[in-house]
Amino acid sequence: MRDYELKIKRHQKIQFLLFGILIVLALKANTSFAQEASQAEKPSAARAHARNLTVDDYFRIKDVEDAQISPDGKWVAYVVTTHDVKEDKDKKRIWMNSVSSGDAIALTKEDANSTRPRWSPDGKYLGFLSERGNAKKQVWLSPRGGGEAEQLTNTVQDVNVFEWSPAGNRVILVLQDASPEDLEAAKKKEEGKADEEQKEKTRTRPWVIDRLHFKEDEIGYLDRLRTHLYVFNLTDGKMKQITFGDYDDSDPAWSPDGKSIAFTSNRSAEPDSNFNSDIWVVAVDSDDPAKSLLQVTTSPAEDLAPAWSPDGKTIAFVTQIDPKLFWYATYHLAVAPASGGEPRILTKNLDREVSAPRFSPDGRWIYFIAEDEGTQNLLRVSPRGGEITRPIAGRRKVESYSISQDGTVAATLSSSNTPDEAYLLPANGDLRRLSKVNEEAIAGIDLAAVDYVHFKSKDGTTIGAFVIKPPAYTAGVKYPAILWLHGGPTLSHQAEFDFRAQILAANGYVVVQPNPRGSSGYGEEFCKAIFADWGHKDYEDDMAAVDYVVKQGIADPEKLAVGGHSYGAISTNFIITRTHQFKAAISNAGEFLYIVNYGTDLYSRHWEYELGLPWENRALWEKLSPFNRVKEITTPTLLLGGDADSNVPIINSEQMYQSLKRLGVPTMLVVYPGEYHDFVRPSFIKDLYERYLFWYAHYVKEEGPASPPEAKRPD
Repeated sequence: MRDYELKIKRHQKIQFLLFGILIVLALKANTSFAQEASQAEKPSAARAHARNLTVDDYFRIKDVEDAQISPDGKWVAYVVTTHDVKEDKDKKRIWMNSVSSGDAIALTKEDANSTRPRWSPDGKYLGFLSERGNAKKQVWLSPRGGGEAEQLTNTVQDVNVFEWSPAGNRVILVLQDASPEDLEAAKKKEEGKADEEQKEKTRTRPWVIDRLHFKEDEIGYLDRLRTHLYVFNLTDGKMKQITFGDYDDSDPAWSPDGKSIAFTSNRSAEPDSNFNSDIWVVAVDSDDPAKSLLQVTTSPAEDLAPAWSPDGKTIAFVTQIDPKLFWYATYHLAVAPASGGEPRILTKNLDREVSAPRFSPDGRWIYFIAEDEGTQNLLRVSPRGGEITRPIAGRRKVESYSISQDGTVAATLSSSNTPDEAYLLPANGDLRRLSKVNEEAIAGIDLAAVDYVHFKSKDGTTIGAFVIKPPAYTAGVKYPAILWLHGGPTLSHQAEFDFRAQILAANGYVVVQPNPRGSSGYGEEFCKAIFADWGHKDYEDDMAAVDYVVKQGIADPEKLAVGGHSYGAISTNFIITRTHQFKAAISNAGEFLYIVNYGTDLYSRHWEYELGLPWENRALWEKLSPFNRVKEITTPTLLLGGDADSNVPIINSEQMYQSLKRLGVPTMLVVYPGEYHDFVRPSFIKDLYERYLFWYAHYVKEEGPASPPEAKRPD
């Protein structure tokens, strides 16, 4: 008996050793978050000491973004955003972590609202943007070794973007032309009569509109104030404008020798009528910069985000092939001679959306971010083309990255069960987490498990979806389920920490997030499948997702709900005109009668490219509009939106509310004052999540009232 026990113990030790080896290999494979996976699959005994996520946890979990590694690779700076519900505003603060010790140091004050950290080429200073003590956003400098930050620029308008020159003695600024209000405020300040409330004052002159494209969300009406490039000299404080004209210039990038700037601009005859943009180069020190302009690319589609090779001979950039497809077309990585010439597309076979190209310091690689089946990975390829590899792969979302001189990569990323953090990938090492911003916030919370699944749509097309299960999920139990649809239409649900999905799951729902046709990250054919055909193939794909979770025995077919924001709300509006399968719907900033949006939203060009002019192709506009099938709606529907939304104007929700009210369908309209398409006021975001929970609980679970108590609503 004893010998038998010894054999068993030896066998267990061997199993344990093999298991340990497998764990180590899994960690080194850099294809999944082992810690996050183990958390998602915790045994029920561990869950006994955890609690579920609450709405108030939204204000404990912070956003971490824009990881910038110092040139010597020893420090990483990043922006941390706190959603302060008490003061009802977001606070952005810059932190810095030592790569060796991992210690975090706050570089800016919490109330200074600081963003865009950028290291000086010698690594001695960190430049950043801040409104501290000013009505306008300016460039500030902070010594790496500590000390008080110093204001660098003092422009009459906001600094939108800045980048260091290779020598570190100049910075390039992106500034919008100064408005009369800006100039008046600057004059008062110079005379010692600065108006503390100038920034909050209501515009006193009328809007005079003469542009074809005349409106943008979070801006409102557009005038002829354009964004241009300016060179600021740190030595003497002088500033020189280097781009001009009735065009907007963006994405500035210094050449390695510091003599030129590459940038993105649409300089076609009528920029407001198309989606063109090209890569241009301007000489910094020319007596007449306008005459030095060189057009590097000439495609009628979009070319943007230029990045120079270390030898200055090549520019990498993001490009599209078919201008007629605008946002349905794949964004590829391309290279072209810096002097102009035929470009080469390096990712045509990859057929995935790319962004943020950047050369490695030795010039051997071009790094870039790519969307792929619900992920955002960091990829790289030789400037000559060939094999594409994935330095940061797996089911996660890389949001931003930077590269030090020794090839070390710093990145901000998240996974389905891990909020944003800063990570480090040494040139010859493994990915490791550097920051611990959200470690305490999620400690002790039992987060929902997230699965990525595949299934067939009606016509046999394979569709991917995320299925988020309640923390205490029990196999064999059918749960109430919510079909939550993404915006876009050419966006996608991704393997990132999604608070909305997590809070719904924490309240007992299975959340189904499909990436139907039209979604990005699955190739151009998949994306353009819904061009001028909204609510057909994407509807079939969305409903196939519902069929999947029902057939799997995960979802209760008698307790289904649907919802979404932006295009997700448009899909919701369409779905409830086609089926009575859902007990409740939430439509946040959705469109209803499409003709109403022409000329009132910011998408006139998009409407024309896709559906044609409404007076010439009215039948298609009407065919696709959910309004024309409104009598089919019986689903109780909560409608929400911001009254300042120029992306999807609130008139859509108002018309839908009025229609449903008139038809006797249970409905409610909630309009948030001062909010644009994406809400930013913390108390409104809190209100939004609470309304989601109350509406679904009332109509799906038949629990409680349909809306929160009046006292919980913001003023």
